Amino acid sequence: MYEASVIADFSSAHNLRNYKGKCENVHGHNWKVELSVVSDELDTQGMVADFKGLKEMLKGLLEELDHKNLNDIDYFKKVNPTSENIAKYLYDKIKDRGVNVSLVKVWESDTSYATYKE
Repeated sequence: MYEASVIADFSSAHNLRNYKGKCENVHGHNWKVELSVVSDELDTQGMVADFKGLKEMLKGLLEELDHKNLNDIDYFKKVNPTSENIAKYLYDKIKDRGVNVSLVKVWESDTSYATYKE
């Protein structure tokens, strides 16, 4: 099994509902997102996927979240905008594009991240 990964970032605000502590208040993060894709075989160029294409796709998706309050985005009006739920949101969006996603990792700081994979 081969795996290739790219990393991109975005900045946004959010607040956690039903949470007691500082994070119940609106605050921001400089998020980092890692996307990993897998394949049993390499393409004719010897790649799982073109890094350039993966980066462009990921950056395009992150534009929807960049410099926004995540709580104002339709999906996150119903789903708490935790790192875990952001990872699942992105995973599903990427999978819907026909990409063989292995995992999506969302870092909210240099020391804290959440991963979603199936």
